[in-house]
Amino acid sequence: MSEERVQKALSRMGFGSRREIERWIEHGYVKINGEVIKLGAKVVEGDRAEFNGKRIVIRAPKAEVRVLIYNKPTGEICSRKDEEGRKTVFKSLPRLTNSRWVSIGRLDINTSGLLLFTNDGELANRMMHPSHEIEREYAVRVRGEVSLDKIKQLKKGVELEDGPAKFDDIVDVGGEGSNHWYHVVLHEGRNREVRRLWEAVDVTVSRLMRVRYGDVHLPRDLRQGKSIDLEQPMVKKMMEAVGLVLNEEGISKEHERNRKNKFFKNRGR
Repeated sequence: MSEERVQKALSRMGFGSRREIERWIEHGYVKINGEVIKLGAKVVEGDRAEFNGKRIVIRAPKAEVRVLIYNKPTGEICSRKDEEGRKTVFKSLPRLTNSRWVSIGRLDINTSGLLLFTNDGELANRMMHPSHEIEREYAVRVRGEVSLDKIKQLKKGVELEDGPAKFDDIVDVGGEGSNHWYHVVLHEGRNREVRRLWEAVDVTVSRLMRVRYGDVHLPRDLRQGKSIDLEQPMVKKMMEAVGLVLNEEGISKEHERNRKNKFFKNRGR
């Protein structure tokens, strides 16, 4: 392994985005081989890093980047630890050696369904970035009258406390009374955005489940609380779609033209 900037090495190993790690370095929170470092410092395989109470050994890049599909039950939170003792999604994931899982987006405690994790911090950071406009699809059970005017309003846009928002698509998938379901699509991940959009037109969400992120669908046979690896050809397509590519040394940037890859434009219908 040749020399590599500290923030790139730690991000590659799944300990955060490069920008986040750069901030740790700027505040003097990162030590390499026992010494506090500054931005621009480099590491090689075998160097010892200390940060955020962790001690790790820098490893050489691996050719394989993993993406995990997890079926989140309600009642689990997306934080690594919880002061109230509630179960976190990370407790159910397979263990990694010398790296960690990074969540690609979040779901609130009352939302179930598709969560993606990766062992590469840079991939997670790019997939969550608004500039890539990655679609999220949810199955929603609602209570309240849903008129055609309300559907039009939700697709045109409503004003929320943190700015305007809308659904890119709304499909009525049937049901009666309090068991009426819709599939909705949007391309951002603001806190409780799906619930708040429906509440803005006086409709209550009684159940919410994410079923798709980009072109990754929640497998029908994946039980809640269980996970499976995304197949490597799909991982490669996902990386290319956000301007990353695998080579013999791990991950490196690719041209910006890949940002509009059709991988995230297929709604899967």
